[in-house]
Amino acid sequence: MSTSTTTTLSGKALAGVIRQRAQDEARALERDGAHPSLAVVIATDDESTHWYVRSIERAAEAAGIGCRIIDLGHDATEQVLANVLRDLSAEPSVHGIILQTPLPAGVRSDALVGLIAAEKDIDGANPLSLGRLAVGQPAFAPATARAVVEILDHYDVPVAGRSVAVVGRSAVVGKPLALLLLERDAAITVCHSRSGPLERHTRQADIVVVAAGRTGLVNGSHISPDTVVVDVGTNVLPDGSLVGDVDGASVNGIAAALTPVPGGVGSVTTALLLLHTVEAARQQSPVQLLENA
Repeated sequence: MSTSTTTTLSGKALAGVIRQRAQDEARALERDGAHPSLAVVIATDDESTHWYVRSIERAAEAAGIGCRIIDLGHDATEQVLANVLRDLSAEPSVHGIILQTPLPAGVRSDALVGLIAAEKDIDGANPLSLGRLAVGQPAFAPATARAVVEILDHYDVPVAGRSVAVVGRSAVVGKPLALLLLERDAAITVCHSRSGPLERHTRQADIVVVAAGRTGLVNGSHISPDTVVVDVGTNVLPDGSLVGDVDGASVNGIAAALTPVPGGVGSVTTALLLLHTVEAARQQSPVQLLENA
């Protein structure tokens, strides 16, 4: 076991840089007569979800980005949600759309995300966005997946030619992150419940990204000295505190670096949603559309 110091890869400073960039872009668009606007659709009474959406709203307001929260209630039907997403996709004044989970019981997320116009799909939920990422075409990556790459870049963690174990294969993080890292010439292993002993993969990796949604899934026994560990997990404990998927206490002193929870990937994710909104607004602006015609 190594006794070296594990560096904390905080996301707060990077998030501030990204928010400032989004604000600068929003001001530039305003000068061109365009007002970037985001719509967040929710249909739950989960308080943690409402807290998160309010944090997006505050961050958008601070950056000069319009943010409309459309709360359809915890008993909204799939048809109601579908109608709202179609209307927002067709509305010129809305540049970015987020369908926030969880959704009401019986409502199929996969039946709804495809209704979000690809050019407004700022969180990469539409399968078309994932398909475009897979073949290297322009698309908005899920903000959490992109946040991982941005943190690695910010701290000058080399990716090309290095082995990366991604724990979790969701369409929100694991799969798109693997595609983003492949574009950076990393050697990727995606681990899941049928991959065999987890440590067989993680102990061989230079970088381990954990995005499985299980508290303490990865601990010191899974990590080799000098590994960089990125914890994407956000798990709420009974006392209301937030923890990740990594047992930070046992990983500290072994890993070369570790992202904290909270204050790591999550803060960068929110900032990227703002940046994606202004990027979408720029692409949808009359000037840009005329140049592309």
